[in-house]
Amino acid sequence: MTINQPSKRKIGVLVIDDSAVVRQTLTEIINSSSDLYVMDTAADPYIAVEKIRQQAPDVITLDIEMPRMDGITFLKKIMKQHPLPVVICSSLATANSDTTLNALELGAIEIIQKPTLGTKRFLEEASLLITDAIRAAAKSKPQPRTLQKKPVAKLNADTMLSLQHSKSSKAMAATTEKIIAVGASTGGTEAIRQLLEAMPLDCPAIAVVQHMPEGFTKSFAERLNRLCTINVKEAVDGDHLLRGHALIAPGNKHMLIKRSGALYYVEVKDGPLVSRHRPSVDVLFRSAARYAGANALGTILTGMGDDGANGMLEMHNAGSWTVAQNEETCVVYGMPKEAVKRNAVDRELPLLEIAGNLIRKSKEI
Repeated sequence: MTINQPSKRKIGVLVIDDSAVVRQTLTEIINSSSDLYVMDTAADPYIAVEKIRQQAPDVITLDIEMPRMDGITFLKKIMKQHPLPVVICSSLATANSDTTLNALELGAIEIIQKPTLGTKRFLEEASLLITDAIRAAAKSKPQPRTLQKKPVAKLNADTMLSLQHSKSSKAMAATTEKIIAVGASTGGTEAIRQLLEAMPLDCPAIAVVQHMPEGFTKSFAERLNRLCTINVKEAVDGDHLLRGHALIAPGNKHMLIKRSGALYYVEVKDGPLVSRHRPSVDVLFRSAARYAGANALGTILTGMGDDGANGMLEMHNAGSWTVAQNEETCVVYGMPKEAVKRNAVDRELPLLEIAGNLIRKSKEI
């Protein structure tokens, strides 16, 4: 199916999936947005190549398991020959999660869940997440490597953790234990990998929110654990935050930092989308401001939108030292830019300099 490009410039999307139902559903979701349109669809990569030769899309949505050529093989070829922003559209089968994570290493920008039948709220949220992922991919800097839905309200961190102003709400006095809170979105899987790989075994405890669908964060954490010197795992409700350990928020769950005496732990809970996401960086950062205050260090990495900007300002106001990834090293300079605009950031640094600065500052505070 081909839809003529409208006169007003929109983000043109090529949908590649062997399922006619998925192609139709994605087309309806994408075309329901005023700034997006499906310029064409393809049932497999061979057909897609011909479509791209005729007219290059702004963004590709790509299935993994397809006849004649799988999505990973196609991704390798396209990123070598004609790099384009690619969004992986997966059914999130657990057995394929490692394969799909490989796609991010090969240059894919985002992972989204294939739209399926579900409750009204599920469909509304799925539509929002799909269209946001496509917009983020369109703004990214790809690099080669070896049905109209009712809008979902943009909620803030008040939904999960109310903002308090009384003196009693401030974090306890400084202790020897420090916490690093990290938030990222588009391009964040590779940024987080590089950040955590640079952390020494005696680094402060780390809590990470990466915008990623349910079903992938466990494999993501396991992969990081194999690559990093520190221990990395997907967070479980009640897990303690320990030196030399990093906890990754589970997909589709919010993660908050809490404190009991001198010990920090995480709370993993359900809730609505906050700042258009679940997990939300704003929720993590607000909890860090509340329960760790000046004992915390905040880090905001590459990503589309403004999730985390308000939370980082709360951390900054609570005495936390805050750092943002600079524009030159971001895949999408969105979340860091918004935090800088709010005067929430103490330093902007290239990605490879952030870990060292966090370790140095943690020893000063």
